[in-house]
Amino acid sequence: MATPKHSYVSVFIWMLEAALFDGACALARLFPVDSVSDCGAWIFRLLGPRTRANRVAETNLRIAFPQASDAELKVLLKAQWTELGRSLAEFPLLHRIVADTQRLEVEGETMLREIAASGKPVVFISGHFSNFEMMAAAMMRAGLNCQITYRAMNNPYVDERVRRNRASYGVRLFAPKGLAGARELMRAIGRGESIALLNDQKFNGGVAAPIFGVMAHTAPGPSSYALRFGIPIVPLSVQRTGPGARFKVIVHEPMHLEDTGDREADIETGVRRINAFMEERILARPAEWFWVHRRWPNEVYRRR
Repeated sequence: MATPKHSYVSVFIWMLEAALFDGACALARLFPVDSVSDCGAWIFRLLGPRTRANRVAETNLRIAFPQASDAELKVLLKAQWTELGRSLAEFPLLHRIVADTQRLEVEGETMLREIAASGKPVVFISGHFSNFEMMAAAMMRAGLNCQITYRAMNNPYVDERVRRNRASYGVRLFAPKGLAGARELMRAIGRGESIALLNDQKFNGGVAAPIFGVMAHTAPGPSSYALRFGIPIVPLSVQRTGPGARFKVIVHEPMHLEDTGDREADIETGVRRINAFMEERILARPAEWFWVHRRWPNEVYRRR
């Protein structure tokens, strides 16, 4: 039912979007996984460059690779649209991908299982690398008790479908909002549960720390939780190994943040270390990052 906050027109548009989402998912499930992945790649290679998001992606690539030629940037733009198209097209088929052990390899799975067996929490962090859904699947496969945070979608009908699809392969989601969300995450850690956060997107009001030499506002949450509870940060990344929908999730060496007694400085140090990790991963496989997000302050995009 529409409310003063959400007009009947908004609700109608949401329902229409949800119906289109259902139709696309139903169509995708009629075909083999790799065929759907290839189709998504083809569609986004064709349509992506014609969208406004292409300008954002190009600006981001110029920030990260200032010495790259126009020809090199064109190749990277095409490659990132290909990867984004694959990842989005694969979403309705995640349960099939996760169930096929030949499609999901985990480098460092022993570490995940040891964390699960210890009953001691950690802060998992990662970024939007390739099909980042694979990281949550790897954690579930290792038997981790973990609160996986995410940003709820603006359309509540589509959001409900997304949550249900992720639940099909065992992922429990928690959408933190403000102080109440932070408290819930702290309670989860207190119960011995790990938490997992994507920490590579713009966070207004966050800590200003460089990534690719340009200051970017970054969520301080992972560093803050790690320092408050004296627990490590465990970075994860995912790579597409191909052909098609085949992936490797990598569990990287834990980060142990030093508590010097200056909490603000210690959090900033943690944020800088996390940004350095993100930058390293992006440079290693630039086509597989989510370039269409406005990672840097708005004035950076206005200037460029």
